[in-house]
Amino acid sequence: MIAIIDYGMGNLFSMYNGLKRVYDDPLLVTAENIERLKDADGIIVPGVGAFDDGIRNLKPFSEVLLELVRSGVPVLGICIGMQVMFEASEEGNEKGLGLIPGTVVRLPGTVRVPHMGWNNLHLQRHLELLEGITDADYFYFVHSYHGVPREEERIIATADYGVQVTAVVNKKNLYGVQFHPEKSSKRGLQLLKNFVRICKG
Repeated sequence: MIAIIDYGMGNLFSMYNGLKRVYDDPLLVTAENIERLKDADGIIVPGVGAFDDGIRNLKPFSEVLLELVRSGVPVLGICIGMQVMFEASEEGNEKGLGLIPGTVVRLPGTVRVPHMGWNNLHLQRHLELLEGITDADYFYFVHSYHGVPREEERIIATADYGVQVTAVVNKKNLYGVQFHPEKSSKRGLQLLKNFVRICKG
C-alpha cells in the first residue's frame, strides 16, 4: 500500500487522483488513522503552502515518518513536502525534519517570484525515480523557495530559473521533487509510476 499523508497542506486530491492513475490502491492517511502508515510500502508527502505551516501540521506524523525513513521505506516529498525534509528554511523559524542536510532559500530578487510554470530538468545523476525522463521533459513548478543541499551528490536534477533551482534530491530511500508531478501530464505520471515500482521493490 502507498500512503499519501493528509496534513492539510493543499493539492491533496490532485495528488490522490494522479497516483490513482498509475496505482490501484492509494490510501489517504490522516492524524485519525496514522497507524496505517506503519503498513505502507511507500509514502508520499505532498504540499502547497508555507514551510512553518508544513512542519507544524506534520508534527502528529513526524515520529512515525522518521522511523519509517530510517527503516528503509521509500518516501517521496513534493514541493513543500520536499522542503520540510531539509534542516531549515529562510521562509520561517521552525526546524525542518533534517533528513537532507541543507537549507531552503528564497529565489533571488532578479527573477519573478513565485516561479510558476513549466521548466525542463537538467539531469545530473541517474536515479530510478527518473527512469524514462530526459532533459527535454518539462514539469510544472509553483514555488518561491528551493532547497540547497550541503552535499552536492544529493542533487539529482536542477531547473534553470535565473539560478539553478534544485528540482530533484535523493538520499537513499528518500526522494524529493520541487515540481508537481500530479500536474505535469505524462512525464509526471511516469515519475509516479517509477515511484510505485520502487515501492514494490
